[in-house]
Amino acid sequence: MKLSLRGVGKSYSGRGGATNALAPLDMDVREGEFISLVGPSGCGKSTLLHIVAGLEPATAGAVELDGERVLGPGAEIGLMFQQQTLFPWLSVRENVRFPLTLARNRARAPGGARDRQAARIESLLRLVGLWDFRDGYPAELSGGMQQRAVLARALVVQPEVLLMDEPFGALDAQTREQMQELLLHLIQHHRITTLFVTHDVDEALLLADRVVVFSERPGRVLATLDVTFARAARSSELKLDEAFLHQKREIMALLRGRPRSETQRDRLLFGLTHTQLEQGEGGS
Repeated sequence: MKLSLRGVGKSYSGRGGATNALAPLDMDVREGEFISLVGPSGCGKSTLLHIVAGLEPATAGAVELDGERVLGPGAEIGLMFQQQTLFPWLSVRENVRFPLTLARNRARAPGGARDRQAARIESLLRLVGLWDFRDGYPAELSGGMQQRAVLARALVVQPEVLLMDEPFGALDAQTREQMQELLLHLIQHHRITTLFVTHDVDEALLLADRVVVFSERPGRVLATLDVTFARAARSSELKLDEAFLHQKREIMALLRGRPRSETQRDRLLFGLTHTQLEQGEGGS
């Protein structure tokens, strides 16, 4: 399912006049593609996700899924936020089942039959490593386990598009890395069309097919970079690869306000210097 944004922009009216949060932008997301959005705080990345989800209207432009305009929330789009959003009075299994009880999602329930729903829930809980905790409650889980449950809940209705807004931002470094590894596994095997907001450039590169870099408010697209690392080769160790570090430097330079032409020039100079150093070391 193709996601298309045409001239999508957002401004807010206040006592001091209008505030432009997001400059009009165009974007096409191919079926199964994973796109990371990075940029300064307040540049409109989360606002863009809310617009795509149908949670708030754009003040300009339109969002379309396979040619159909998105006018409000729907089962085709799954959501996952930084804040833990589980219902504390429901068990893990009941939290994951909850979207299937909503009228708008019943038509998309796997097979419609209760036993097939139960099988789907069990499969997801096993996939995220929570089957043994299915009857526990959110307060009994660690932060990482809670986010695993939220991820399973977002996937239970088999959405066409998954929107993730800093989903791992509140986790400690080790747990965040574990969640990244889990998401890499899901991406490789299920290829869900995903828009992923993060402030972590390493995370953006590790997970994405493309990284979109935004400017300060009003957010506009500074650059879109293709990530060329093979899916099967991606793991936390990739962050130490020289090619990975080159792309990270390019994104960081863009975020600091340097033109992309300069970052590309620096990358070439760095590569030349690195080669010369290697040759020098080999001849000594």
